[in-house]
Amino acid sequence: MDEMDFPTPDVEIESVTPDELKARIDAGENVTLLDARMESDYEEWRVDGENVESINVPYFQFLDEELDDDVLAAVPDDREVTVLCAKGGASEFVAGSLAERGYDVNHLEEGMNGWARIYERVEVERYDGSGTLYQYQRPSSGCLGYLVADGDEAAVIDPLRAFTDRYLEDADELDVDLQYAIDTHIHADHISGVRNLVEEDVEGVIPEASVDRGVTYADEMTLAADGDEFQVGSATIETVSTPGHTSGMTSYLIDGSLLATGDGLFVESVARPDLEEGDDGAPEAASQLYESLQERVLTLPDETLIGGAHFSDAAEPADDGTYTAPIGQLEAEMDALTMDEDAFVELILSDMPPRPANYEDIIPTNLGQQEADDEEAFELELGPNNCAASQESLAGD
Repeated sequence: MDEMDFPTPDVEIESVTPDELKARIDAGENVTLLDARMESDYEEWRVDGENVESINVPYFQFLDEELDDDVLAAVPDDREVTVLCAKGGASEFVAGSLAERGYDVNHLEEGMNGWARIYERVEVERYDGSGTLYQYQRPSSGCLGYLVADGDEAAVIDPLRAFTDRYLEDADELDVDLQYAIDTHIHADHISGVRNLVEEDVEGVIPEASVDRGVTYADEMTLAADGDEFQVGSATIETVSTPGHTSGMTSYLIDGSLLATGDGLFVESVARPDLEEGDDGAPEAASQLYESLQERVLTLPDETLIGGAHFSDAAEPADDGTYTAPIGQLEAEMDALTMDEDAFVELILSDMPPRPANYEDIIPTNLGQQEADDEEAFELELGPNNCAASQESLAGD
């Protein structure tokens, strides 16, 4: 049954916007969610939080006019419950069925699709380079990006296609001209926004080392090689080659203060090495990642901040709300960064999570080898990112 086919409830059901739900969770409120999607979808990807109680009862269990007592018993009747689904239709129907039986319920507008449209800009307060640095955060998938602005210029690193307009709006708000849209690598979990921003007269930058994977639009881009620099006002963005996650994986050192590591190093884990060459190529890529971390990342000053392109549920934000941490802290907390190469490779290959959803379509789309309209692109990237080597934190508690 398509969500559009659900009947309108006979009782009026209040709705909660994704932003309102996120604000409640961030404020530490106790939130009870009834997720009406199929169990497989729920297990793969859901709304979580420290004070979130999440219950999965698929919508089809509410289709019978006489609801099973076990179904009703699974739903708390002593507190408000927010029902959610994929797009908002099933949740309104389920909430109506419960409201008719006296439950205190509302439903999440646009469901998980709406949740996936939340995109927040948080200032990196410990950044001590020129200008101001912001981290973009997409809580639904853990995607992170960066905007550095100085004087009347700005650059965005790892932009998402779904939020192309957002970057331009933020540039207008900050009264800056968006000069560069920069990718760290060919992403496997989301559709890049670099080409869309090029269409808006922003200079697109991709790693020169990624072109050999079959990029079809390289002649439209500036190709960044190791050591290349880009000026944003008085701030300098330096290109640092860090292969391992992919052969073209590239980090960008923002005015000597923060290294945007893409999917090379996160605040809770390191990259997985199997998304370009598969399982057969993973051991060699893991060795390459070890060399990049030891020779290109950990040689930077201890106070240099690390900012990856993702965070997981295992990650703890810093005091400023960003998922950033000094290199020295990560080296002290993450045993993987002080192991010898053999132990590192063994660890990285031992417990990799499932590959990102639809990565076999996302990668060729980002290479320009196949097309996806905006709706198709948005649907492709729904779900967890799974770009780290482990679903658990490698940095301890």
